[in-house]
Amino acid sequence: MNQRIAPIAGAAHEHAQEQTPGATVRLTAAQALVRYLAAQRVACEDGSGRTEPLFGGVFAIFGHGNVAGLGEALYQYRHELPTLRAHNEQAMAHSAIAYAKAHFRRRMMAVTTSIGPGATNLVTAAALAHVNRLPVLLLPGDIFVSREPDPVLQQIEDLQDGGLSANDALKPVSRYFDRIVHPAQLLNALPRALRVLTDAALCGPVTLALPQDVQTMAWDYPASFFTPRLVTFHAPAPVQTEIDAAVTQLLRAKRPLIVAGGGVLYSRAAPQLQAFAASHGIPVVETQAGKGSLAWDDPLNAGAVGVTGSPAANSLASEADCVLAVGTRLQDFTTGSNSLFANARMVSINANGFDTLKLNSVAVQADAKLALAALDEALVNWRAEGGWSANALHRANDWRTTVERLTHAPQERHCLPYDADVIGAVQRSSSHSDTEDIVVCAAGTLPAELHKLWRAGQPGAYHVEYGYSCMGYEIAGGLGAKLARPEREVIVMVGDGSYLMMNSEIATSVMLGAKLIIVVLDNRGYGCINRLQQACGSAPFNNLFDDCAQGPLGAPRIDFASHARSLGAQAEHVANVAELEAALQRARAAARTYLISIDTDPARTTEDGGWWWEVAVPEVSPRAAVREARERYDDKLAERGGRAPKAIERDDANDDSTSNA
Repeated sequence: MNQRIAPIAGAAHEHAQEQTPGATVRLTAAQALVRYLAAQRVACEDGSGRTEPLFGGVFAIFGHGNVAGLGEALYQYRHELPTLRAHNEQAMAHSAIAYAKAHFRRRMMAVTTSIGPGATNLVTAAALAHVNRLPVLLLPGDIFVSREPDPVLQQIEDLQDGGLSANDALKPVSRYFDRIVHPAQLLNALPRALRVLTDAALCGPVTLALPQDVQTMAWDYPASFFTPRLVTFHAPAPVQTEIDAAVTQLLRAKRPLIVAGGGVLYSRAAPQLQAFAASHGIPVVETQAGKGSLAWDDPLNAGAVGVTGSPAANSLASEADCVLAVGTRLQDFTTGSNSLFANARMVSINANGFDTLKLNSVAVQADAKLALAALDEALVNWRAEGGWSANALHRANDWRTTVERLTHAPQERHCLPYDADVIGAVQRSSSHSDTEDIVVCAAGTLPAELHKLWRAGQPGAYHVEYGYSCMGYEIAGGLGAKLARPEREVIVMVGDGSYLMMNSEIATSVMLGAKLIIVVLDNRGYGCINRLQQACGSAPFNNLFDDCAQGPLGAPRIDFASHARSLGAQAEHVANVAELEAALQRARAAARTYLISIDTDPARTTEDGGWWWEVAVPEVSPRAAVREARERYDDKLAERGGRAPKAIERDDANDDSTSNA
């Protein structure tokens, strides 16, 4: 008969107990889950040999689906696994994701919600984590397995499948999903979940749906299941045949180019990338996720690439004869809708095999650091053509000079500043800091301007979520970054549209003492989409406040500073860039979250750089501007080698309904 160890409060005492072979401990499923998470350890990043928890904590908004079971377990183990209260489920998941991103996927957080709206609020955040290959553990409550109280409050009833719940909406956006219908299932589900969260090839969101009655069921767990473990992070080593194929392609190249993606940062390969590029004379361009892989002033760093790219990076990309894509999933903003690298052979290094296959690449499924080391060893005496390297150095230096000019331009009187002016002011305020700031952003015009203009001096200084381009991520993401890097100043740059979508975690940041500096650029609407709308020939409509349906009182004039103060932050509104610079110094000296709002021009953007991005334009329209935009679109498709979709041919194609469309 197995020896049974009664559970006691405090996991530290439990772990310290002498455990005999075959010993068990009786715990509820919720207690077992929390205790298992608290037992996972990782090596400290400082190289000291010390360890720290893999999970930095659990964000929780309690409801009837998780308060009694998981809530009680979190209370019991609150010293080993801190619980943090948030104000919005999607936002707290964003914060957890940002925490993992700021730790380069080496630490992470869990999130728990109730069974209904709380659970479905996680879907957007799960999709964001899935697209960006970032780890987060989602623990939504679920309906009763017994189904005795059926339907329970907030339950979604499916008329064809009695086993479905709201949590099934999370299946398409989870890298691993399980519904725990018996406490014993945790013995398999938790190690599987942990593997996905810590494997570079699998990494993404994990959902463990927790029926509320199962959370409270007790079972005799093996005591060894809760022994503290040092987590090993998994990443594939390169296969020699794939390295050989990549070497063959590179040896043929005279004008090679490196595209640095987020995988460079997650594999801690920035030093290897810098050494590889310098040794072989290869210019480097950066994706949104990879920005910071090289310091902004590295001679070979030609800047941002793609639709939001610099002229230096994009000219090199269009002229390169071989592109080495490292740790990037090659989304359309990077590739210019597959038009930018048209003249190059592609070699793709990625831990995720799915991503190595894009653009007909020579595939190297491997950790970026290991693959770069293997390539470097095989290419000892090979360098890019001298003229190509010299040209790249010249273009990169010219772009740095242009960035200096754009971000230091004097503001004209009676003209609103635009994003570059604000970015310049924020960047200048950073020069007074002892440690490099972390800038956080996500959607709208700002990511494009930041990608081109922000000067990231080290990995992690640039934290922009653009894989999912999710409005509302900014403030919540800033909170997660601050929790991960409390010693750094975290500056959230956000447009008024994103701010209005999700701002509740200002209150959480104040409550947790996680100070943020938030700069709100108020252009009175969705300026980015308003410009895209007009570029496609459409009239300005339903984006800027002035172009929206309005009641008799008109559009509101929103006082963002007053709103932030109502959430507990310090705040002020400034009239110009000079006032902004002074306010930023006050914000740095403040002890709590500090918001600064400034009015900006919704129409103006940086003209330098950029590349075509495919946005389909209507084939038939009564507006001449739309028809002209369609002609330009067709021309671009022809340049890329594609063609516009043809309308279905019909015998009555010339009837009145068609001609008047």
